[in-house]
Amino acid sequence: MKLYSWNVNGIRAVVRKGELQKFLDKHQPDILCLQETKAEQGQAAFDAPEYIEYWNSSKAKKGYSGTAIFTKIKPLAVINDIPEEFVKAGGLTLDDYGHSNDEGRVIAAEFDDFYVVTAYTPNAKDDLTRLNLRQQWDKAMTLYCADLQKKKPVLYCGDMNVAHTEDDLANPKPNRGKKGFTDEERAGFDNWLEAGFSDVFRRDHAGNGHYTWWSHFAKSRERNVGWRIDYWLASKAIADKVESPKIHADQMGSDHCPVSIELS
Repeated sequence: MKLYSWNVNGIRAVVRKGELQKFLDKHQPDILCLQETKAEQGQAAFDAPEYIEYWNSSKAKKGYSGTAIFTKIKPLAVINDIPEEFVKAGGLTLDDYGHSNDEGRVIAAEFDDFYVVTAYTPNAKDDLTRLNLRQQWDKAMTLYCADLQKKKPVLYCGDMNVAHTEDDLANPKPNRGKKGFTDEERAGFDNWLEAGFSDVFRRDHAGNGHYTWWSHFAKSRERNVGWRIDYWLASKAIADKVESPKIHADQMGSDHCPVSIELS
């Protein structure tokens, strides 16, 4: 089974460029998780009749954030957003930008043997005004997925908006303390590992040069001056069945590229 995750940074633009159909034709994912769709279901017309579509679009602001799951296998159940008990447990509150749990950022799909959870994690903003919110989000999401994995193993994916280690970005020293590479955000990632999740790409691939996002400036993508901020994490109970974690840097259409795993 092939599972892919991709922050498309606007699904309508990716469809208009022809890149989504090209991607589907080439890779034929069994389950595809998308982040930052910036659309509602039906606003992006493309031909994929073999997929069942599940969308979670922002209720707070149209054309913003949003996630989707396209799957060839019908889930047993699908849950949008972080359940209220974990919102409260994580202390996730309203901030100056609104409530992050109203922004269509999370979808959990239950299958026979596992959950697939995809999320578009809020970024801390250039001035770090959303860093406190970000810490609340990380706690709520970790608690939520840790609870899910008590029932079935969890495969978690998405744009986590953090480079975990110095190997996960091309220029760690000048970016230390900036959004995506603060101590607080990196500690939030540590909490996933402590909760029993494995970063399956890093498990199999050491060193730097493996990036999933590139700035539009200074030909960053051509020079591979990027960040690894898109991940697949797996519960320990299923991690040994996760194979071939890959980054597909040749797939264009977004400032992010897809990341994939195979499930044996």
